[in-house]
Amino acid sequence: MASSDPALSDPLLALKRALSSPSSGPVLTSSPDLSTEHATDDISKATHLYLTQPVAQSIPLSTPTRFVSAAANTAIDLRSIYFAWLKKDVAIPEYIASAQEVNDALRSAGKVLNLVFVEKVDLISWLEGASDESEYIKPLEGKATGETAGEIGGAAAPVGAGTGAGAAATAAKEADVAAGSVPAKGAGAVGAGPAGAGAATSRAGKTVDARLQAIYNGERKLGDRNTVLRGIKPTDFSHIRKTAEIFLGRNRSRVAGGTTSKGGKPTPTPGPGSIPKKPLDPTAASSGTSTSSSSSSRRPNPIILVSPSASSLLRMSNIKTFLTEGIYIPPDHPSLSKSTNSNLLHLSRTLQTIPDTSRSATASRSSDFKPDYWNRVVAVFTTGQTWQFKSYKWSTPQELFKHATGIHVGWRGEEAPREVKGWGRGVRSFAIDRWDEKSANVAGGGARWRDRGVVEGIWSAIEEGMKARGWGVAK
Repeated sequence: MASSDPALSDPLLALKRALSSPSSGPVLTSSPDLSTEHATDDISKATHLYLTQPVAQSIPLSTPTRFVSAAANTAIDLRSIYFAWLKKDVAIPEYIASAQEVNDALRSAGKVLNLVFVEKVDLISWLEGASDESEYIKPLEGKATGETAGEIGGAAAPVGAGTGAGAAATAAKEADVAAGSVPAKGAGAVGAGPAGAGAATSRAGKTVDARLQAIYNGERKLGDRNTVLRGIKPTDFSHIRKTAEIFLGRNRSRVAGGTTSKGGKPTPTPGPGSIPKKPLDPTAASSGTSTSSSSSSRRPNPIILVSPSASSLLRMSNIKTFLTEGIYIPPDHPSLSKSTNSNLLHLSRTLQTIPDTSRSATASRSSDFKPDYWNRVVAVFTTGQTWQFKSYKWSTPQELFKHATGIHVGWRGEEAPREVKGWGRGVRSFAIDRWDEKSANVAGGGARWRDRGVVEGIWSAIEEGMKARGWGVAK
């Protein structure tokens, strides 16, 4: 039995109602009879789709629907629509392969048209009720818009027990309400009965599914990131300006009112916010002829980096004895001081060709370096292992030894590592005698007399590199 009302006989709306019904879904049959006697699961053998809601009807699978494919520019038949629904959860390659199998079985009896991915997703969303409208579905004949017709199946609850004229009248009334052909009063609430409780109006001419409206009613407004993390009031930092002005004002007055006494020392007392400058030279504090202008013109103490490698002959434990006294002692020798946990040692050495530089700092790790410290690095002791330079400002040997002199110290009689030779003239290699505990005189160092010559050569190489990079030049 088929109805003349387009809202009831439309294949798309009828299929959507049947899919939303929990009790009676669509059934594929090979007969136009209004029964499931000839039901089949093979869509290639089926000829009709038997639906029971809202009225019993058997629709031919070859019936064109209002779903128009933009790719094929043709109306999609009911067989292709229902096949897309059956294959909604499979991958695209499997969907295409299954459609080809059905077409091979149908031959001249029909054909399943493959929907492109976007069209298939849009169709499934509309059939499931996830969306109330579809750009590929044309409006119903005699109705205002196609999107309102699409809301009939998803917005209205299915008519349960009644079939025939009463059910048809109810469905027709729902279609008229959704299409806007009845007054707005009827559109505000489709009806007081159970069948009309499924739709609610959100805007004029637009209905919202009752389940969706219930979800909206349960929503809670949450605060945004600023209100949750920082509160609703802006933070006032004006009090910090007043505090900062106290310290900044003292510094300004100190610079403006600073004078020099007869002894050459500045007279103003440093405030709590100022940091007194340390003399760059150990003798600067006791010198009466030193002035602030001459001190500021001197360069800070140079820095020498020592390799942290365990295979290095020179480490923080023995580097000071070697460079200042000219005696080599193994880094793990018991005669050396064990308090070498510090990363910084100070060496006193009066350079021959560079004035005002009698103290240098030696460090093994660069992790605590400030950015300006790298401008003071004049030499790097290396074993030829490149991992030593990973944390340096210049992490490649070629770039590093353009800014600092490389020093390699090995045993006499052994060749320098191949890596050190490959780094070119920026690295100088020196050899010392092997350590002999029996013949070495640790107290006096007489057995290590050659070490002094090696140390002088190392300092000469460091001075040469410092002069080449501008140390000792008046500014």
